Amino acid sequence: MTYWLLYLALGGTAGLLAGLLGVGGGIVIVPALTALFAWQSIPAAFHLRLALGTSLATIAFTSLASVRAHHLRGAVDWRVFRRVTPGILVGTLLGSWVAARLSPRFLEGFFVVFLYYVALQLVLDVRPRPSRQLPGTGGMLGAGGLIGGVSSLVGIGGGSMSVPFLVWCNVSVREAIGTSAAIGFPIALAGAAGYVANGLAVEALPPHSLGFVYLPALLGVAAASTLTAPVGARLAHALPVAMLKRIFALLLAAIGTKMLAGLAGLT
Repeated sequence: MTYWLLYLALGGTAGLLAGLLGVGGGIVIVPALTALFAWQSIPAAFHLRLALGTSLATIAFTSLASVRAHHLRGAVDWRVFRRVTPGILVGTLLGSWVAARLSPRFLEGFFVVFLYYVALQLVLDVRPRPSRQLPGTGGMLGAGGLIGGVSSLVGIGGGSMSVPFLVWCNVSVREAIGTSAAIGFPIALAGAAGYVANGLAVEALPPHSLGFVYLPALLGVAAASTLTAPVGARLAHALPVAMLKRIFALLLAAIGTKMLAGLAGLT
């Protein structure tokens, strides 16, 4: 029962962040599930891969709830979504294949560096040139492949990359958040499928696992996140843009520091 309550609490937090910031919630879900799996005495070799696969599976549900709320407010650019999705699908499937073959310690280090990079970008508030626009078809395919590949490596819905990318191309922050929520669905779907496929032949996974997706955690997190994602979306349209950026940067820096301390053996 304790584990179920923790899964529900995690899902509620992730859903709120998904709606508020256009992320899938994986930035919170991955480190939290890694810690919970250790507490549940699941073999250490599987902690991060199960957390990554389960995170992407939950994001498939959370992103649907989040994007619906943003769409009703006219904050989703479906033209951008259609242009970037093919690259995202290819990049995500390739990234999940690579992640299944990398060491857990390397994956954790990569995740920490990624968090600090995005946080620094937000803190510095680097502004694009007024003339900058979204790239052409080739550029969008390349951007989608990069966003999908990195997202599957770190188990996120891509909002930490797609929101800054769209803002850099002079898309408004609120529209970037809403469109990013939509982009998170194909990332999550392709990524979760990749982690399931790459884990099916792995022996000694805990019971109730479907490849590298742990079904009890998926059910608990997804059930709560789909309820709180619309609440976060309402907040995103009510809070000042500068505050949204600060919240995002602080969240990323805090999680990165916590994971770095774990890698260094300080926790």
